[in-house]
Amino acid sequence: MGSDPIMKTTINELQALVSTFTDRFDAIPEADFASRPAPDKWSKKEVLGHLIDSAQNNLRRFICSQYEEAPPHIVYEQDFWVTANGYQNETSKDLIALWVLINHRILSVLDNMPAKAHSKTCNTGRNESSLHTLDWLAADYVKHMKHHLNQIIPASFNITYP
Repeated sequence: MGSDPIMKTTINELQALVSTFTDRFDAIPEADFASRPAPDKWSKKEVLGHLIDSAQNNLRRFICSQYEEAPPHIVYEQDFWVTANGYQNETSKDLIALWVLINHRILSVLDNMPAKAHSKTCNTGRNESSLHTLDWLAADYVKHMKHHLNQIIPASFNITYP
């Protein structure tokens, strides 16, 4: 809908990530997906679950910020969400499918978002420095995803996040 080249670049990059990594995830054996690198570290399943949770929270941000008068305040408590969802007990196949579907929803919302909405804001944290525009959030969503994709498939990207 919008013709913002920055948002279009973000959309194209997200589409490519979902397409590429769906196939790459399918090649990971279930035991490898479930293995924790340390007792206090997430397994690949839980990292993918975190990406699903991040997608759910960002999907809400991308939608609510377009119509709410005041910037919505949508905070994501990642450890609680991963534990509450029990991703470790799910099959990797189901998690991959959910990750693909939620990202397709995000792609649709971003693609349908009018360019004038890209500058609308959302508060993602506990203070005013957590107020971000939707175009910034979309680009950050992709950077955040790459950071965690590196945890699932090491050395996929040369990225430092944050």
